Amino acid sequence: MMYDVIIIGGGAAGALAAVYCAEYGKKTVILEPNGSIGKKLRITGKGRCNLTNNCSNDELIKNFPGNPRFLYGAFSRFGAADTMDFFESLGVPLKTERGNRVFPKSDKAADIVSALEHKLKELGVKIIKKRAEHIISEDGVCTGVIADGTEYHAYSVLLASGGCSYPGTGSTGDGYRLAEELGHTITDIRPSLVPIVCEERYCADMMGLSLKNVTLTLYDRQKKVYSELGEMLFTHFGVSGPLVLSASAHMQTNESGRYTLSIDLKPGLSEQQLDKRLQRDFLENQNRIFGNSLSKLLPLKLIPAAVRLSGIPGETRVNSITREQRLSFAKLLKSFPLTVKGLRPIEEAVVTRGGVSIREIDPKTMQSKIVQGLFFAGEVIDIDGYTGGFNLQAAFSTAYTAALNM
Repeated sequence: MMYDVIIIGGGAAGALAAVYCAEYGKKTVILEPNGSIGKKLRITGKGRCNLTNNCSNDELIKNFPGNPRFLYGAFSRFGAADTMDFFESLGVPLKTERGNRVFPKSDKAADIVSALEHKLKELGVKIIKKRAEHIISEDGVCTGVIADGTEYHAYSVLLASGGCSYPGTGSTGDGYRLAEELGHTITDIRPSLVPIVCEERYCADMMGLSLKNVTLTLYDRQKKVYSELGEMLFTHFGVSGPLVLSASAHMQTNESGRYTLSIDLKPGLSEQQLDKRLQRDFLENQNRIFGNSLSKLLPLKLIPAAVRLSGIPGETRVNSITREQRLSFAKLLKSFPLTVKGLRPIEEAVVTRGGVSIREIDPKTMQSKIVQGLFFAGEVIDIDGYTGGFNLQAAFSTAYTAALNM
């Protein structure tokens, strides 16, 4: 069977590349073991699909801790505005929310997938329910793919099989093996944008507690490496939520005890302002015990841990708390501590850190420098960004670049 383009993987990158290849008149086929496209797309953004981030290319670059310069050309060719135009041209109205995050107006990721499916069908792109076993290469030139024992031949092959995160969606790491078989280097594979496991038992006591408008800071051996205002969540193992996922992208290792987290529970107040607030609250509750005086200041689930960490016995009458104890408590509320034990498994990560080495991919074309006719797009490449639509934008931008050159 002969095609112009074979695409391995029907995710975000593979589907968009297929649309553009077919629009350029190329006979295109997608090899997707799920038999249908966009399984991971359906669950992104909690089922709402955070497509991109409505910002400049320079801002996009700033949100990639992993190999940002590699993406400069791809973003220049196909940026956030292009992604938005593309999906609106498919009949999906979009909206921009806090943090410049872009979603379908319907808040349904399924609408994005349906629009892509409809377009691929309209263009005659074939989707074959088979898993790629090997990429065929002859004298340094890619000539096709073997999938479930059948040979498919093409002038170009795009490897867009995703990483290792959410393996239930089909991202099983097959792409790394396929690339490695052809001589490509696969960098260390680790989770990114993943919940963090903490040593403190009080996290489990606060399980389900969501904090909004707090500042989370990550320290690497006392050095501040990340700090941001937003939302987070306590879980039975530690912490999760948008702030935590972004913080995890700055962790270079899973080494226990190396990293610590600090939560500013009252970022809108300085320590002096917070102390004045405490003085007012304590005056109103001067005859109550300390543990029962904080309900207007802190969420109920947080109070026992805050009291314990303060060193002030919970039964202490508020009117007997010293100035030093009060000031110390204010400091605690401005830097509530957590000790990082490690990261949750890669299966729970939003994206995979690591992949096909960027040194072996031409950033102008996304073509392999080792095998002619072989292209890469999306998470299989060693690129990873923060949460907020950045990783999907990288998938679309690299896919468009590859499609242009296939």
